[in-house]
Amino acid sequence: METKKIEQQLEQIQQQLAVITEEIEIQRRRRREMDELKADLNLIAKDMFQATVEELEDVAQHVETGDIVHFAKHLLRNLKNLSKMMESLESLNDFARDVGPLTKEMFLSWLEKLDELDRKGFFEFFGEAIKILDTIVTNFTVEDVRLLRENITTILLTVKNLTQPDMLATVNNALSFYKKMDIELDENISYWQIFKELRDPEMKRGMAFLIQFLKNMAKGTNGQALPELINTENTTQVKGGNNNAN
Repeated sequence: METKKIEQQLEQIQQQLAVITEEIEIQRRRRREMDELKADLNLIAKDMFQATVEELEDVAQHVETGDIVHFAKHLLRNLKNLSKMMESLESLNDFARDVGPLTKEMFLSWLEKLDELDRKGFFEFFGEAIKILDTIVTNFTVEDVRLLRENITTILLTVKNLTQPDMLATVNNALSFYKKMDIELDENISYWQIFKELRDPEMKRGMAFLIQFLKNMAKGTNGQALPELINTENTTQVKGGNNNAN
């Protein structure tokens, strides 16, 4: 009975020794791994230190220890500002991520619109319009453009009057009548034949219309119409007086 109890105690002792041995092996393995890690870190730290020293040799003459300390203190004092700046950058990044699809859609729509304008010929039209401007700049002077600017109101009013429905109808009727005219003139026309034509009622009405038209034009320009004709008439009268005097 005692022998059996001793054997059980020995078995328990062996189990405890096995557990202790396993724990010791685990600790030994961990210590070995830590030693290897320390050795690797020491090598890396030495390499980094050596590389840092070599890199800082170029700026060593420009940097002092006090400057580094001052920069570190300044950096620590502005940690809150740096934190806010980082938060702003994160917000900007989120905004860019949200707006990205919309921007892409707008860009694609813009490309489709440009393609549609190109198919309709807008770009070719603007190219020819630029050529028109180039021709104007090449063939006209600044003085011509200034005169155009000063008289643009009169020109537009004239165009406006010419484009009125009644004026367009009159011009259209005149052109239609001109196309339908079939006039044959004799090469040998005497003054007597012309005088006989002047006695025709239709000819009289036509001449009366022409005279009235010229009178209305003269009235419409407030007496300033046809200055060259007026000067010519005055010159003719002076010459006539001189001839009579002679």
